Amino acid sequence: MSLQLYAHPFSSYCHKALIALYENGTPFEYRQVGTPAIDAELAALWPIKRFPLLVDDGRAVLESTIIIEHLQRFHPGPVPLIPDDPQAALDVRMMDRFFDNYVMTPQGRVVYNALRPEAHRDPYGVDEARRMLETSYAWLDGVMAKRTWAAGETFSLADCAAAPSLFYADWTHAIDSKFANVIAYRRRLLARPSFARCVDEARPYRSYFPLGAPDRD
Repeated sequence: MSLQLYAHPFSSYCHKALIALYENGTPFEYRQVGTPAIDAELAALWPIKRFPLLVDDGRAVLESTIIIEHLQRFHPGPVPLIPDDPQAALDVRMMDRFFDNYVMTPQGRVVYNALRPEAHRDPYGVDEARRMLETSYAWLDGVMAKRTWAAGETFSLADCAAAPSLFYADWTHAIDSKFANVIAYRRRLLARPSFARCVDEARPYRSYFPLGAPDRD
């Protein structure tokens, strides 16, 4: 099989790439990290050892956004995740960066802080991250008042980023009920079959979540 994805079922950025693969029914070999043999393969391909990483006929493709761009260009399916129209494509990419930088990143900052030894934790940094999440939720709530999906009425790359971002962000810093449009959007994402599959595949690993995974979703 020409496509191999090095990933883990509980990883948010892996979800992002997996959603794109599942949306289009793209055949691939799942190389699940977490065993010495697979981890050694990943390290040989990418010494930084971050994942997901896609291998396409021997070519390593890094970073979830670029993986999705690569899939659309070289392995297109029935669900185009980046529009052909240049302005619409920029809108999709902008929202993709919003979710990665202003939801996923502060969410991860809180989680990674909880994984540190107590003496090395950064409460000020956690407070900053929570404030960023509140600001992001508020901005997104206004955006989603007029949209079904992140960049309009069509599911896209931006929604691949949004699904795991909002899924774990709500676990980390709960989305207040006043952000009803964000909550409704998160529910739509959870109902999307491609993301629902990711969530189900990740269920056995919920004990990994250092803040304690809630008994929902």
